[in-house]
Amino acid sequence: MSEDDLAEKLYQQLKGKRFVIVLDDVWDIDGWNLLKHSLPDDCNGSRVLLTSRIQNLSLQIKPNSKPHHLRSLTNKESLELLQKKLFAKEDCPPALSEVVQCIARYCKGLPLAVVLVAGILATTQQDCWEEVTRRLSSTIFVDNKHCMETLEHSYNYLPDYLKPCLLYLGAFQEDRDILVPKLLWLWISEGFVQKTEGKSLEDVADKYLMDLIGRSLVMPTQRRSLGGIKICQIHDLVHEFCVVKAKEENFLQILNVDDLHTFNGPCNPHRLSIYPSTSEGPIKSRLFFPNLRSLLFFNCDYRQQLDGSSLKFLLSKLLRVLDLGETVCPYFPREVLFLVHLRYLRIKGNFGEIPSAIANLSRLETLAVGGFLGRNFLLPNAIWNIKTLKHLVVFPDYGSSGFKFPMDNLEGSPDLEHLETLSLVIDPSSQSQSLQKILSKLPIIRRLTCVNGNRNWNSKYHASAGNHDGILVLDYLSRLESLKMGRFSGYEFEFPFNLRKLTLLQNRQPWSKISAIGKLPNLEVLKLCPVSFVGEKWEMQEGEFQNLRYLKLFGLDISWWTASCDNFCCLEKLVLENCFSLEEVPSCLGETLTLDMITVKWCHESAVNCVKQIQQEQMDMGNKDLKIVIEQEN
Repeated sequence: MSEDDLAEKLYQQLKGKRFVIVLDDVWDIDGWNLLKHSLPDDCNGSRVLLTSRIQNLSLQIKPNSKPHHLRSLTNKESLELLQKKLFAKEDCPPALSEVVQCIARYCKGLPLAVVLVAGILATTQQDCWEEVTRRLSSTIFVDNKHCMETLEHSYNYLPDYLKPCLLYLGAFQEDRDILVPKLLWLWISEGFVQKTEGKSLEDVADKYLMDLIGRSLVMPTQRRSLGGIKICQIHDLVHEFCVVKAKEENFLQILNVDDLHTFNGPCNPHRLSIYPSTSEGPIKSRLFFPNLRSLLFFNCDYRQQLDGSSLKFLLSKLLRVLDLGETVCPYFPREVLFLVHLRYLRIKGNFGEIPSAIANLSRLETLAVGGFLGRNFLLPNAIWNIKTLKHLVVFPDYGSSGFKFPMDNLEGSPDLEHLETLSLVIDPSSQSQSLQKILSKLPIIRRLTCVNGNRNWNSKYHASAGNHDGILVLDYLSRLESLKMGRFSGYEFEFPFNLRKLTLLQNRQPWSKISAIGKLPNLEVLKLCPVSFVGEKWEMQEGEFQNLRYLKLFGLDISWWTASCDNFCCLEKLVLENCFSLEEVPSCLGETLTLDMITVKWCHESAVNCVKQIQQEQMDMGNKDLKIVIEQEN
């Protein structure tokens, strides 16, 4: 019987009848396309239920549908499922209660993990369960055929371009947060991201990540102000699969620091990930990997140090990616400067200057340098010759550290035509002039953190906010989307109209100057941090902040804040933190139906009561989804 005959037969059998059809674990739309013509639409309440690990599949079938996303189990639900699998309708023996609870927590809300570990325990003597718990790690699941087959199935259904992106996550340590910007830059440097017309490589990489999240292989753990992913993780089971699969395909080798002394396996990996040990002191190695393309240190203790002799043996001249993690280099390693194929370099150290020989790295795209609080790094004149640079960042982002650009012969230096991200420190002796000159050399800058290098800025804390030293003109930065400005006391700003995100701190401007920000037509995120504005009164003017979706007031001395409904016509999230003097929140927020969350941390009790009143007004208007988070000091 042909497919058309089968479809017609099914149609006739269902015609006029009320039915429920469940399509479980669907991977693509092909099966649905074959089936849909066999389903009569008699408007009698018949339903088709489809389950899939691919979130956007339902949108392909029914574009306006809203898929129901299954959440992870709570610890209590995991415990109930585990007990049901182990003891059926009987109660858990008191002697095993603590062990079972520990195991349930380990499963981290994943039903598959609960079922798998129940299968292990069911075939183990109960007096050995405590030992199983001590040994419990994702490696226990490797030999479980069902688990590995399930993950293998997910992997095989990935497009070819996503497979290396997933396996790469095995390089990161289990249960650790993964910073998304770093992950995307690594993918790009590795060459995993395909060029797409009309899109930047970073936007394409972000789409890759969202695809992996949509397939339930990556878990978002922290979101950005407007919902983008800031930090992600993978479940232990997925991590173990990635490690095993990566080793099987010779994609990635993982070693501990201690293994560098004893490793005697094949020295031909293309990627090497090194995990920390408990030992202190210099990391030493005599290993040599001639084919190595990527060397990644993850979360090695800051007390451990890399010396030049170790790096000399570990570094292959073919390296494209070098991430030295948290290991501290007492000086900028000379050996690194000969890696002419390097695209990504992340290094932490006590040095204050970047050597001129950095220009040898003519393919370098990302330079991330870490130090201690307030540490700045002087760039050489040769930095202008690395035309491939896309990201110059200092970590961690304290808002007080950055790169200092050389100012001599600046006019005769070439532009950094591809630089998109920059952590910048400006010489306080000529702030405005220095900033204008440097930024004029960065035509496509998208994300900029800029602070005044004056370490004595606090001595002017009580200076009058009305004393202006000049205007910092930034409106010519036509590509700038995200800007953080700090410690520019006494200055006014002219911001680019396309700015989407703005963070200000320690600028001590009067509230009367905030109207220049309120008129920015594309501003969606505004974070006002301590001493960004001074004065007790903020009176928002009509027509300001028309597209603002996220507003955070942190550590401000503001006492009186007024606004009208049109100031908040798009506002979704409001955060008030450490605003002890603020007693009232604008009541018009009660009429803003776009609101979905208000967070109040350590503020005046009157402000807390205002927020509770706003929530009640929102509920009265039908917005029952507004979430209120209140954290007060004990």
